[in-house]
Amino acid sequence: MTRREKLWTSIRNNPKGVRFEDACKVAEELGFVHKGGQGSHCAFSRTGEPVGLNFQNRNGFIPPYQARQLIEMMDKYGA
Repeated sequence: MTRREKLWTSIRNNPKGVRFEDACKVAEELGFVHKGGQGSHCAFSRTGEPVGLNFQNRNGFIPPYQARQLIEMMDKYGA
């Protein structure tokens, strides 16, 4: 199992424990581009995708609802 597969599996299995850095990395792997953000927020968008991803850094982790949004995009664009 590759690092990428391990990371994606861990995100799917534990949406309450997704690290902020890992979420940003996966978003970029899915073709999303960092569009900025303020404070603890980091926004990503993808050409042709009306829904963007916005991650909030809460002590190194993202909130579970943002992890679920990331998982939806993993299902839509991931392998």
